Amino acid sequence: MILEQLIAECKKNNPKAQEQLYNLFSRKFFGVCLKYSSNYADAQDNLQDGFLIIFRKIEQYSGKGSFEGWAKRILINSALQKFKGVRFMEVLNENIPEIEVEIDEEGVPLDYLMQIIQELPDQYRIVFNLYVLDGYSHKEISEMLKISTGTTKSNLHRARLLLKEKVENRIENKLESSAK
Repeated sequence: MILEQLIAECKKNNPKAQEQLYNLFSRKFFGVCLKYSSNYADAQDNLQDGFLIIFRKIEQYSGKGSFEGWAKRILINSALQKFKGVRFMEVLNENIPEIEVEIDEEGVPLDYLMQIIQELPDQYRIVFNLYVLDGYSHKEISEMLKISTGTTKSNLHRARLLLKEKVENRIENKLESSAK
């Protein structure tokens, strides 16, 4: 069945079509959920909750634009609802420089990068993922999380500092162990 037919059948509450749509997107969407969850189990819960919302709101999908993009936004918003009422740190300094993480020629494995991103405190991880990985602007993030743009910039800055420190430590440890 092509995607448009699956969506049409899901709009009729066809359980087989819903299962097919879930199977088609669940692996990719799990990665989205993992970015906004503290652990694997929370990501699984967010995926299930997100798909329930997708199936409940699928009538609202008009076919304009990508279904995947529409559904991804629902998943992100659903995952962020879990943080409603969580106080995000206030900005300390509005003039925050951009921090870039330098990686040597050997690089850093993607699984390690994903692991250290996952280890960030919630407020840093969420802002980092929304800004760097999903391309939202500081203004959009501030509206989604109901915090100031200064706070989003501050949280992104702190996330980058923590990631840079961890990557540099890994590189140093690698260099020390190879020198022995």
